[in-house]
Amino acid sequence: MKFLFLIQVAEGAHPATPEDGDPTAWFEETGSRRLLGNQTADWSTAKTVRVRNGETLVTDGPFAETKDAIAGFDVIECGSVEEALEIAANHPVATFGGVEIRPFVE
Repeated sequence: MKFLFLIQVAEGAHPATPEDGDPTAWFEETGSRRLLGNQTADWSTAKTVRVRNGETLVTDGPFAETKDAIAGFDVIECGSVEEALEIAANHPVATFGGVEIRPFVE
């Protein structure tokens, strides 16, 4: 099963120490189950595109009105939702932000 991990943090949120936010150990622990991932640029650079009645509308910033925004993503392959939850719980951002897990449609 493949899962999309959406890494979420509040604007200006930072780990307690630089080591708390360092994903190196998590990358090593996750190993080949992590198929792809990257940090995204600051959400102030985001654009949301919608098409309504044939007109393309572009909005600056993320469309969702929430306290948290997407700061990165990972694509993980594992055997079950429980395994995905365990991997997400070990992600360094989980200690000061959140990791939303979404399974891919197979």
